[in-house]
Amino acid sequence: MTAPSLAAPSGTTPRLPAPTPRPGRHVLADAGAMVARSLRLVRREPDELVLGLVLPVMLMILFVYVFGGAMSVGTDYVTYATPGIVLLCAGYGASNTAIAVEQDMSGGIMDRFRSMPIVASTVLVGHLVASVVKNLVTTAVVLVVALLVGFRPVATPLEWVAAVGVVAAYVVAITSVAAFIGVLVRSPAAAGGFGFFMLFLPYVSSAFVPPGTMPAWLRGFAEHQPVTSVIETIRGLLVGLGSDARPVTDLGTTAVLALAWCAGLTVVFLGGAAWAFARRRR
Repeated sequence: MTAPSLAAPSGTTPRLPAPTPRPGRHVLADAGAMVARSLRLVRREPDELVLGLVLPVMLMILFVYVFGGAMSVGTDYVTYATPGIVLLCAGYGASNTAIAVEQDMSGGIMDRFRSMPIVASTVLVGHLVASVVKNLVTTAVVLVVALLVGFRPVATPLEWVAAVGVVAAYVVAITSVAAFIGVLVRSPAAAGGFGFFMLFLPYVSSAFVPPGTMPAWLRGFAEHQPVTSVIETIRGLLVGLGSDARPVTDLGTTAVLALAWCAGLTVVFLGGAAWAFARRRR
C-alpha cells in the first residue's frame, strides 16, 4: 500500500494553513507591539513630528497677535481661543491617522500581519493609542505657548486632569473616524482630505467667536455640533467661562454632552473601522 500523496494537484498553488489564533491573553501583547510600531513610525517621519510641534506655535501667534486685536469676545482673546487651538491641533494630528492606516492597508505589510498568528485588527489599536500619545504632547506644546503669551487658567489640579481627559476622549473619537476613513479609501490623497475637514470643523463652533455672532442659519449648527460641547467643557474647566465670556453655570451638562458625543463617535466609527478592516483586501 502506498502512502497518500500530500502534493498539490498539478497546476494549482498549495494553500498554506491559516495561522492559529492566539489565546485571549496574548491580544494585549499584540496590541502593545502595534502601539510600539506606530510610535516608531512617528519617530521615523521627522517632518510630521516637526509640523506637529511647530503648528501649535504658529496658530497661537496667528490667532493672538494677528486676529486677536480685531476680536471682541468679552475677555482676553488668548483666554478665549486657547481651548479651540488645542482641539484644532489635536484634530489635525489625529487626522493623519487616516493616511497611516491607508498606507498600511494598501501596502504589503497587511499581508504579512494576516499570515502571522496575531490579531490583525490590533493594527488599528496601535494607530489609536499612538495618536492619543502624540496629540497629548501637542496639547502640552499649545498650553506652554499659551502660558507664554498670556493665558492664565484658574483650574484646580482635578479640573486640569478632567480637561486632559476630555481632550484625550476627543482625540480617541476623531482618530476612530480617521481610522474608518483610512480603511475605506484607496489612496493617501483621499485619506489626506479628512485632515482638511478636521481643520475646518472647529471654525464653525464656539472655538474662536461666540456662535451668537454668526448668521442664524449657521448658528444652530455651530451651537450643537460635537466640537462646541468639547470646547465649552475645556474652556469651562480651565478658565471658568462659557462661549459668551461669562462665568459658566451648566458645566456638568455640557461635559456629559461632550463625553456622550465622543463615546458615540468612537463606538460607531471604531466598530465600523474594525468591520471594514476585516473585509478589505488590497
